[in-house]
Amino acid sequence: MSTNTTTKWKALADATIQRLQENSYPGRGIVIGLTPDATRYVQVYWIMGRSENSRNRVFIPEENGFLRTEAADPAKLTDPSLIIYYPLRHEGSAHIVTNGDQTDTIWEAIKSGGTFEGALATRTYEPDPPNFTPRISGIVDLNDAQNSYKLSILKSNENDESQTKRQYFHYEQAIAGYGHFISTYVGDGNPLPSFAGEPQVAPLFDDEQETARFYWDLLDGDNKISLLVKTIRIEDGETTLTVVNRPAEGGA
Repeated sequence: MSTNTTTKWKALADATIQRLQENSYPGRGIVIGLTPDATRYVQVYWIMGRSENSRNRVFIPEENGFLRTEAADPAKLTDPSLIIYYPLRHEGSAHIVTNGDQTDTIWEAIKSGGTFEGALATRTYEPDPPNFTPRISGIVDLNDAQNSYKLSILKSNENDESQTKRQYFHYEQAIAGYGHFISTYVGDGNPLPSFAGEPQVAPLFDDEQETARFYWDLLDGDNKISLLVKTIRIEDGETTLTVVNRPAEGGA
């Protein structure tokens, strides 16, 4: 990679990080890309929340490599819809990450020989007026010879309930040391303004725990809830997973 190209990617990533530092509520976010040593794909996903019900969650990894959200305190759970789901599933060489139960829709489609895009064509934004939270999704499929990874966002058309904007971003070649970031919102507000434009360049590290610390420390301390970093080794598909959950109120 030339010096000019390296400088360009770093400048774009620095701008993304500055925007995140200044943003108290990007909502749920996904970053997908490649480690600097170009040996592993990386998936980063985090959740944030403003209400007590939304903040009452933790990430729970399962032995099969899937990961689910779960109520930190079941007694305080008032509405499980839209907040209890599987952010991570995989099927064969396809590794899925999303911000809702569309994970299951994509997973079922892949198992049946379908596609990422075809599965999402059956879904819309989340039914939570007035925000109409976008559904953001990503996939890495080691058997996809054309694309390193894909991202998608499904959102209302300027809060028009009758229309769903469906945007898909296909990245044919990953950039070592960088990924692309997408979130549900561009910031706080009422209603919350949906993410706009293309996914943004964001930095990644060889050490997944360093990546986890970097993004966890970047997020607003009052609103962040949980974060995960998954790596997928290109050579053999081996995966690793790091999870960070916000300590319980009153905890260390």
